[in-house]
Amino acid sequence: MKKAMMRYLIVNADDFGLSHGVNRGVTQAHAAGILTSASLMVYGSAASEAAAYSRRQRNFSTGLHVDLGEWIYQKGDWQPIYQKAALDDPKAVGKEVSRQMTMFRRLVGKNPTHLDSHQHVHRHAAVLNVLVRLSRRLGVPLRHHNPSIHYCGAFYGQTGEGAPRRHVLSRLGLRKILKGLPIGLSELCCHPGLDNDVKSVYRTERTKEVQVLCDPRIRETLIAEAIELRSFADLDGLRIA
Repeated sequence: MKKAMMRYLIVNADDFGLSHGVNRGVTQAHAAGILTSASLMVYGSAASEAAAYSRRQRNFSTGLHVDLGEWIYQKGDWQPIYQKAALDDPKAVGKEVSRQMTMFRRLVGKNPTHLDSHQHVHRHAAVLNVLVRLSRRLGVPLRHHNPSIHYCGAFYGQTGEGAPRRHVLSRLGLRKILKGLPIGLSELCCHPGLDNDVKSVYRTERTKEVQVLCDPRIRETLIAEAIELRSFADLDGLRIA
């Protein structure tokens, strides 16, 4: 098959470092499944443990999962669980992102291979401007904002308002997603975890994600579909913009 017609896939776990259980899910999905990359939450209770794993693994790329807050959909509106900076205050956002970058470098010992954000808060203009500048300065991709990387968020067990989507978190659900990936490079986002030890709107679904990501039949699907796994550390070799 010609290289121009190939499909490449980065499987990236958000929330790395959030808890010991999330770390166990991420590392298991990497060791026994198809996971290739993760995005680190530097304020997570197990961030140091996650960073130590990243430093040991040469075939595992680690990005910064910018954490400016978390919200839950209740009574027809989004209510904050916590917030670290006002999303419409560029100065506050810039200071907080800079703080998290400093923490990332101290924990991991190098710059992130990619950038994204918790609950996609970089869709807000003030946050986006800060992260676009950081992305350009570091020379790494920012989720949704690199034309060479197709983002796929379909492997998620809830709707945008928090209603369950259990059929997605299954071998057949992931198989359908993989078969529908476009030509070129895609990022499949996931949220694996074990032990249900997180206080999050997305908790019990994490264990199911681990099971599906580690199902050996998923690798068979990748082979059948001629999809090659990659990580964010491989972008230079693929000549990604």
